[in-house]
Amino acid sequence: MAFFGKVKNTINLLKNIDLDQLAKINKQIDLAEAMKTLGNLDENQLKGLMKMLKTKRRKGQHDLPPIDGDFYNLDLKLTPEQRDLQLKVRTLMEDEVRPLINDHWNRAKFPFEVIEMFKKLNIAGIPYEGYGCPNLPFLMEGIIAQEIARVDVSISTFFGVHSGLAMGSIYLCGSEAQKEEWLPQMQKLEKIGAFGLTEPNVGSGVAGGLETTCSFDGENWVLNGQKKWIGNATFADVIVIWARDEATNDVKGFLVRKENPGFKAEKMEDKMALRIVQNALITLTDCKVPESDRLKKADSFKDTANVLRMTRAGVAWQAVGCARGAYESALKYTKKREQFGRPIASYQLIQDHLVEMISNLTAMQTLCFRLSELQDQGLLKDEHASLAKVFCSMRMRDVVSRAREVMGGNGILLEYDVARFVADAEAIYSYEGTKEINSLIVGRAITGYSAFVS
Repeated sequence: MAFFGKVKNTINLLKNIDLDQLAKINKQIDLAEAMKTLGNLDENQLKGLMKMLKTKRRKGQHDLPPIDGDFYNLDLKLTPEQRDLQLKVRTLMEDEVRPLINDHWNRAKFPFEVIEMFKKLNIAGIPYEGYGCPNLPFLMEGIIAQEIARVDVSISTFFGVHSGLAMGSIYLCGSEAQKEEWLPQMQKLEKIGAFGLTEPNVGSGVAGGLETTCSFDGENWVLNGQKKWIGNATFADVIVIWARDEATNDVKGFLVRKENPGFKAEKMEDKMALRIVQNALITLTDCKVPESDRLKKADSFKDTANVLRMTRAGVAWQAVGCARGAYESALKYTKKREQFGRPIASYQLIQDHLVEMISNLTAMQTLCFRLSELQDQGLLKDEHASLAKVFCSMRMRDVVSRAREVMGGNGILLEYDVARFVADAEAIYSYEGTKEINSLIVGRAITGYSAFVS
């Protein structure tokens, strides 16, 4: 009887099977292996599988557009080689760097393995000519700053300080011997640089109020004073220190090595932003620097300003990257998060926030793209870079705020990344010139009147 029962069940099974459909499935998967796997599932697992297979896609959940913050397709303006480099940086940041970030940000530690990862990309000193540097357009320096900041602003800041401020100071203000000594090693990330301008009592007023002094004793330059908020300084091999000459009152630049006597760098703790960046309070106590390590083409603050003008565009691009990372994270979240049986991305109020975000982001991107074109054409002025810093840092704040808002309570969790972008945006808003100082630079350019305190 058992035999006839099995035969009857088999006949009934064959009547209900679409043999053509079965043949089609067999071409796509190993049917025998699939049957074996199904046979090993328990009752609850089988019920769950059937429920999933029977569930119809909800309206709005199919053929969704990709998550891409480049709404105007500015990447189409890049050459194939430039686009390839952009994607290499993006891949490394997504696949190798992103998994490290939240843990290190939470513990305020720097992931030194990132330096080894970056060595493979050959991107340090992007716009410089010679000394092993790529000599690519300034546009690519901006694109790379955006791509790094899109995943983490701290890592972008580390790279900008090293490749932009430190290498840039040597490239613009150093002697040929100084360039030959430092730039090839820094380009390969074998030596790491830092940039010491800001002081405990002097931020926006550095043009006329540096308290760090230097004096020549006939053999060495002797530096005294403090520098604050100096990124990379806890582990950098060379720190560019700007000091006021006691004899002439001129601003001079020095290459201070970490082993120089009288140099001390203490890590700053308890930051709410850029927690991965190792900022230091530097104390210079009769720190002796040989004449050979004085930047030979740095004799006034105008020379310092040349470095800041060149790198300020990169900070505007960092703001773009921060905003883009927050926007893309929020958009991804709203497509997956459901309330009242629908993805929250399908609701009008959420879409309004998302449109405001992509509008701001697109305006920031197009402004920075043109800024970099001016820089590559040799037409960049202080007010151009300052306008980009002002606008992008303000719009970035709005984007990250809206990203946090559409994510509700989850927006304050590191798990979803946006909380980190919200915190780090506050640092971008302040460094490389505050909103007020950069506004006055632009205001002076468009009115002809200087509103700076003399």
